Amino acid sequence: MPLLFADPEVAAALDAPTTVAAMRDALRAAHEGRLVAPPRAAAALGGGRMVLTAGHLVGEWYGYRSYDTFGHPESEQVVVLHDGRTGAVRAVAVGEELGSRRTGGLGGVAVDALARPDAVTLGVIGSGRQAWTQVWAAAAVRPLREVTVHSRSAARRAAFAARVRAELGIPARAVGSAEAAVAGRDVVVLATTSTSPVLDAADLAPGTHVNAVGFKQVDRQEFGADLLDRADLLVTDSPAQAAAYAPPMLAALHPYAGRLRDLGAVLAGAVPGRTGADQISLFCSTGLAGTEVFLLDRLVRAAVPA
Repeated sequence: MPLLFADPEVAAALDAPTTVAAMRDALRAAHEGRLVAPPRAAAALGGGRMVLTAGHLVGEWYGYRSYDTFGHPESEQVVVLHDGRTGAVRAVAVGEELGSRRTGGLGGVAVDALARPDAVTLGVIGSGRQAWTQVWAAAAVRPLREVTVHSRSAARRAAFAARVRAELGIPARAVGSAEAAVAGRDVVVLATTSTSPVLDAADLAPGTHVNAVGFKQVDRQEFGADLLDRADLLVTDSPAQAAAYAPPMLAALHPYAGRLRDLGAVLAGAVPGRTGADQISLFCSTGLAGTEVFLLDRLVRAAVPA
């Protein structure tokens, strides 16, 4: 019978170092052509869409993640892992934790690969699940000394800062503006649901690395062209997905598209990453397809001794 994982089991089994390591391996596999990861597909079903991301680790497994946009309160993501030799379903994960930790893990890889080695402060705009896993993963790759957080809700940003202190053991404080959250920070995380820019690129200090997790298309984006213009280094986890957005992704348009690098290629040393302490780097997270399945496979391997 397939193994079934719900959010509590996923949360208990996947710590940040394990998740970041798995996502680093997935990005390398995609760059090498071992992980087949096409852009996501969607089916309009009247009142909403079903969205599918699929991946195939050649010779080992294939699988998919599905979710919908109907907005039902009990709607959940589903990730399915198939044995690549027999086609049998090996495992199913239901809930939000696997996808959130996957996205956080990709962000952690980006921080490790692109932020300055001496980065110790982090500012985050947003206080939801995605903001949390970004900080959670960043703390696994840099010895963070302070986190500042801003979001629209004073109560939620205060609760977020309290959680960082309690669960990560990192000094954290809620602040009243986006400018205050990012001022002088070594790493900045944008993880909002905003459809208009929440950040003024002029507020970033030289040498800052930015992870952008939310909307980044021409008709809705949590950052504007000013950040793309100021960034010395533009990186994404899936160039194929970046090129496939409709409407287009800002960073995939002229004149930025020619500058957009693949994080897997940076990890492999095929293209350069940061080359100077004062450079501003921007990671445009798209969610490389197949990475949820990659993470579920690691979860199964940990749960079932060889």
